[in-house]
Amino acid sequence: FEFEILLNQPSMERLVNPYAQNLKKLGINVSVRVIDTSQYINRFRSFDFDMLVHGIGQSMSPGNEQLDFWGSASADRKGGRNVFGIKDPAIDALIQLVIEAPNREELVIRTRALDRVLLHQYLIIPHFHTSSHRIAYWDKFGRPDIAPPYDGNHFATFMTWWVAPDKEQTLAKKKGRSKN
Repeated sequence: FEFEILLNQPSMERLVNPYAQNLKKLGINVSVRVIDTSQYINRFRSFDFDMLVHGIGQSMSPGNEQLDFWGSASADRKGGRNVFGIKDPAIDALIQLVIEAPNREELVIRTRALDRVLLHQYLIIPHFHTSSHRIAYWDKFGRPDIAPPYDGNHFATFMTWWVAPDKEQTLAKKKGRSKN
């Protein structure tokens, strides 16, 4: 048994190589191939790969985009987001239930049901996760103290910012340049 993991960034090899080494112990030969971004995009869009590293970003309120990720109608669409080629009427029905959820509580219940069915398909091998956003910046910005209630990961708080004159002045002094 052998397959290829397709990458477009050499930095991802540090995540994939240990996985490949562990599979080798089981008698599975994995080749890791790094190609340029243009080739990667073309192969991704035409489903010309065995395995790749890919993120599937989701919103706090899943909806009709789930048709693109998991729906049968998008399975053969070149350039589509159903990179797994899933064609399953049960999943299609669950997606429709998610889309038609009458309230937040039902949306959560229906989304969890869809998630359980998708997990049972063994389509994804999770290999890393971080619960934080990392960024470096000059400390001259102001941000709201509290995230909006709909934003569980405080990303909206991060995205709402402004230059705070007092912080900008302090930073300029620390750097040896007075800003008037």
